[in-house]
Amino acid sequence: MTKLTLEYWEDDGWFVGRLVEVPSIFSQGETLEELKENIQDAYKLMLDSEPQNFLPAFRNRVAVELST
Repeated sequence: MTKLTLEYWEDDGWFVGRLVEVPSIFSQGETLEELKENIQDAYKLMLDSEPQNFLPAFRNRVAVELST
């Protein structure tokens, strides 16, 4: 089982979210539980079209300062 982080917010009565580790995967639901189910479905669909090892085992993070 893979554990990923769901980042979510409320928008006009809907729970909307994305996977932090796979930011291109978004979904929504009327409840938080429905959002969790829908995001899992979206993740499974992505896995069906991509290799399962799409994320390297070791990743780095660095803070960047962007001018606006």
